[in-house]
Amino acid sequence: MIRRLMRIIASFDHSKPAMSVAVLAKRADIPLATTHRLVNELVDEGVLRRERGGQVRLGLRLWELASRSSEVLSLKQAAMPFMEDVQAVIRQHTQLAVLQDDEVLFVERLSSRDSVINEAKVAGRLPVHVSSSGMVLLAHSLPPVQEAYLNRNAESVDAGQLRRDLAGVRQSGYAALAGYVVADTSGIAVPVLGRRQEIIAALGVVVAVGEENIPATVPALMTAARGIARAIA
Repeated sequence: MIRRLMRIIASFDHSKPAMSVAVLAKRADIPLATTHRLVNELVDEGVLRRERGGQVRLGLRLWELASRSSEVLSLKQAAMPFMEDVQAVIRQHTQLAVLQDDEVLFVERLSSRDSVINEAKVAGRLPVHVSSSGMVLLAHSLPPVQEAYLNRNAESVDAGQLRRDLAGVRQSGYAALAGYVVADTSGIAVPVLGRRQEIIAALGVVVAVGEENIPATVPALMTAARGIARAIA
């Protein structure tokens, strides 16, 4: 039952924030009658909200429960002052991400009104190997984590090249990828490391191609990342 409830909740995303129960049943791969029953229960508890047209979406109760206590909440609170400092200089996108289920999960993002296109959304995910934040997170993960990722994604990545790229990220201390997610944008990210040099998160920016200014951007990110690490500690 819990797995079915989680499949229902996980069916909502940025591309489909609201849907009919029939569509939800199909996306969650749960029989329609069962979905109707579970949706009614979730609506009663405030986890889902039913709209006037009959569609359902995630409810405020779910956000309330998640916001009470979580590692992500503590991380965001520690990071926000330093992200604001970076954003004041970059004036594009500044974002914070963690590694989750072979993907990059973005937990916070600051943007300016005229910022470039950015596919990374708060609570959204991207593949590890196409994101500067993902490359930083994987490069500083333990070797077994890296090998497990390579094994699970053997059909979609060149393992030898990715190993070399990860080694380069570890050596330089940052990752910079241009045009991987959006053709005209570049992502630059650095690690947020704990006391034992374990990876906690990735702090990055997204700017227009040609405006990366690596010599200035990377030190600013590294300074902010150290500040986040101290705040967490």
